[in-house]
Amino acid sequence: MEGSSDKKITQPLSRPKGGFRTMPFIIANEAFERVASHGLMPNMILYLMKEYNMSTATGTSILFYWSALTNFMPIIGAFLSDSCLGRFALIGLGSISSLLGMILLWLTTMVPQAKPLSCNAPSERCQSPTPAQLVLLFSSFCLMSVGAGGIRACSMAFGADQLDQRDKPANKRVLESFFNWYYALTTFSVLVAITLIVYIQDHMGWKVGFGIPAILMLLSTLLFFLASSFYVKMNANKSLLTGFIQVLVVAFKNRRLMFPPNNSNRQYHHRRGSSLVEPTDKLRFLNKACIIRNEEDLTPEGTASKPWSLCTVEQVEELKAIIKVVPLWSTGIMIAINSNQSTFPVLQAKSMDRHITPNFEIPAGSFAMFSVGTLTIWVIVYDRVVLPLLKKLTGKPHRLSVKQRMGIGLVLSCVAMAVSAVVEKVRRRAAIRQGLSDQPQAIVDMSAMWLVAQHCLTGLAEAFNAIGQMEFYYSQLPKSMSSIATALFGLGMAIANLLASVIVKAVDEVTKRGGKESWVSSNLNKGHYDYYYWLLAVMGSVNFLYFLVCSWAYGSSEEPVMRDSNEGAEMRVRNLSRSRELRVIASP
Repeated sequence: MEGSSDKKITQPLSRPKGGFRTMPFIIANEAFERVASHGLMPNMILYLMKEYNMSTATGTSILFYWSALTNFMPIIGAFLSDSCLGRFALIGLGSISSLLGMILLWLTTMVPQAKPLSCNAPSERCQSPTPAQLVLLFSSFCLMSVGAGGIRACSMAFGADQLDQRDKPANKRVLESFFNWYYALTTFSVLVAITLIVYIQDHMGWKVGFGIPAILMLLSTLLFFLASSFYVKMNANKSLLTGFIQVLVVAFKNRRLMFPPNNSNRQYHHRRGSSLVEPTDKLRFLNKACIIRNEEDLTPEGTASKPWSLCTVEQVEELKAIIKVVPLWSTGIMIAINSNQSTFPVLQAKSMDRHITPNFEIPAGSFAMFSVGTLTIWVIVYDRVVLPLLKKLTGKPHRLSVKQRMGIGLVLSCVAMAVSAVVEKVRRRAAIRQGLSDQPQAIVDMSAMWLVAQHCLTGLAEAFNAIGQMEFYYSQLPKSMSSIATALFGLGMAIANLLASVIVKAVDEVTKRGGKESWVSSNLNKGHYDYYYWLLAVMGSVNFLYFLVCSWAYGSSEEPVMRDSNEGAEMRVRNLSRSRELRVIASP
């Protein structure tokens, strides 16, 4: 009896951590963070122009830099998580950082001294923000970017950690359920952000519109830490990024080392039991990183005694695989530049009639929902309707290859820019015809529904190219590097935002020479945004030709058999969700 009693007392203490009980806290943390952060982005250009007296070109450049930092930080976050901090600590620090950033941004609306005096009259000389005011604003942006890097780099993997430790035979079903709920709620949070939060900002002002995201971020942080004692907290481990750096460092150290003869024994270091015992001849200079110089390089267990002096064949080949996909990866930067042109459509929508009914109008920042909606609907239709229908009609499976989808996306992106140029030309002519050239705040008698086509084309372009990119990386990189797909995609988005800022600045500087009105003037009716869109369409066309060359040089991309058909469909949907989130994050 005594032993039985003791067993009953200690049984609750031995209950494993993790499991589904942690899911509401992890998913709520991610969902609230996305509502808060995405809710700030669409109207931010209007806030910078109205409250900080910035020009369109300056405000757009700042938002591009902010987006670039936001997209780059998850890569740093993943490295810190895997190398030293661990996922729990990084998500916690990221939540706190995002909360502080949103509080600072909210304070800029509450404290009059945090902003320059507003200038209402067109002829009035506007006061520029002081260095201290800009420091406060930029600090809020940086804190939110750092927070996004911590949360988005680890949230999904941290949730999988909670389930992967329990009930091993049911892992596949349990993880599938987690991914479904994760993406369903994060997708819903994005839609809430670009509709409800933007609507509140338009109708209740900046104080309430920025205050609500700060409150949501506070809830996100509290919910995450509330379940701290329930989480499985994995120890930090060496990341792939660390392995890549090791290969480069060791190859440089051994640059004067001669390659061993072909008939020597144990010439290259490889993992025990691996079928890959020698590196390939491509990028041969990297092979020096895995050459065994003497027996002291290895421990009795067969591992490297000094990882920064000897790498494995697998590490070398993983880095080669990354280098091989870089040319095709670079072709995705231009479509990211085109997709991230959301600042100008917001200004266009603001100057047009957005009424659906006499008493309701769509907020200017909410037109991005047409892009997100098109992207989501198409992937469902393609995966669940088009492919099964083709199989039924022809009697055999049909699907576009990843490179074909990437190419179609690039073409659609160029078409989207061309349509944007045509619509803007019609809008500008209508404004001039109605005598609104000197009234940038006036509403043109033209429906904003004209903008829907370009948003839908942009969403469709992303559905083809973004998903194609993710599947391309996933299928062409070794299985151990499948998580790198998201990192590559995010890095491309970060570079795209930096280049987009450079393009806007260059266009502004060049086109306003000689006292002319800039193409990207703050007064849309005097500027030439249609010319700017045509420029992007031409650059996109050149990029498509570059893609054809890279695609030919890469050769066959037949996907190796890594997963069954059902898992492949699930992977496509998950990659879509992730790419959609990255696109929305990147849009200033």
